Amino acid sequence: MRHVPGWALLAAVCAPLLLVGAWSAAEALQGPGYDPATTTISVLAAYGAPGYWLMTAALLALGACYMTIAAGLRPAARAGRLALAGGGAAAMGLTLVPAPLRGGDLGHGTIATTGFVLLALWPVLAADRSRAPAPWGLRPRVCAGATTAMAAGAVLLLGSLLAGWVPGVTERALTFAQALWPLLVVLSCRRAARAARGVRG
Repeated sequence: MRHVPGWALLAAVCAPLLLVGAWSAAEALQGPGYDPATTTISVLAAYGAPGYWLMTAALLALGACYMTIAAGLRPAARAGRLALAGGGAAAMGLTLVPAPLRGGDLGHGTIATTGFVLLALWPVLAADRSRAPAPWGLRPRVCAGATTAMAAGAVLLLGSLLAGWVPGVTERALTFAQALWPLLVVLSCRRAARAARGVRG
């Protein structure tokens, strides 16, 4: 089994920590008038928002983490790694087209949607379909389940945005799940590699 290097594990650990840490700090900068339940993360990264530079830096770092994980996740199928890297590029792209403080923006919405789709699809595209025993995080059924859950979350997010029903909560849950999943996959691959070395030894 191909080894997942330590730098990929470090990036996978950093991704969810960066995301939650950045939005928590940016919310504090917004002050008591900001409601995280009804307002999306994009507002925190809007040009002119108190946490604009913090969220911009966090999105760039998050995108770099996804790309680093994709480069190091060697046991995964190439299509999945490319989709994960594409999700990272989309996160970085959001800094070029920040959301307005009020209302929507077609360019921002398009990049955000592309990122959500790529990060939802990468698990199923990364699945190990060889006959050899695969790490837990790359087993086809597990990967299909992860993609299904993330796709359902994306649909729920769209519905909550249209209905105005706690879209902030829905978006945070989805983005956290998409940031956490690469870490679970990396850990499963490293564990499987250690087990394989133990058997050979």
